Amino acid sequence: MSVLSAAAVGSRVAPASGFRQACRGTELVSRVAVTPVRRQQTASSPSALFTGLVQGTAEVVSFDNVGDFARLKLQFPPSTLRGILIGASVSCNGTCLTVVETDGDTVACFDLIVETLRATNLGELVPGSSVNYERSARVGDEIGGHTVSGHVHTQAKIVEQVDSENNRKVVFELDPKWSKYILPKGFVSVDGCSLTVGETSPGRFNVWLIPETIRQTVFRGKGEGSTVNIEIESQTQTIVDTIERVMKEKGL
Repeated sequence: MSVLSAAAVGSRVAPASGFRQACRGTELVSRVAVTPVRRQQTASSPSALFTGLVQGTAEVVSFDNVGDFARLKLQFPPSTLRGILIGASVSCNGTCLTVVETDGDTVACFDLIVETLRATNLGELVPGSSVNYERSARVGDEIGGHTVSGHVHTQAKIVEQVDSENNRKVVFELDPKWSKYILPKGFVSVDGCSLTVGETSPGRFNVWLIPETIRQTVFRGKGEGSTVNIEIESQTQTIVDTIERVMKEKGL
């Protein structure tokens, strides 16, 4: 499924004056609902949950990479970080990162270890780059996407993009070993976006994006050759792995 359903954002998508115009839209704003929170020194939750509903994009202020470690500093839209705590989790391009420093309610810093740099596309960031972000879900929040952990499984490359009147078809290529978990009409997290899978083949799958998804996410700047982070839907992976194990035990 997309970041927001077309019905939910019908009033915000530009009229039928062209797909590319609709994708550009107006100035991006944060979708984080601001609610009062009791201030603490650090976050106490040991884990995070995301929904795949990207809340907007943040801009890279600085990216200090020293080989096997990096400090990432991001500028968020106004009020996005209101009430956030040191130790809180934020999904950045679908990668669960821990807040280690803040500056007001618009700037936060994150530390990236060597495994994060290896397994995700965050190592490609430079000042001025954009990343999708989503603050971790809280009890009572709408789960409009699917359960996303922020643990990236692999990366994929965009190999084809085709714009039609009202949507964009995007084709991804990835290691074929992950294809068994990506099923037509199933869920997949792409750079943190909960998306519905279209067609699949070994080592490839595609999705369709509505203009609002493109406007509100890093997809507006992605093209053929761009890399994206992929997180497999956890229930699908569990079911597939369990069936394979049982069939192997039975010699089937």
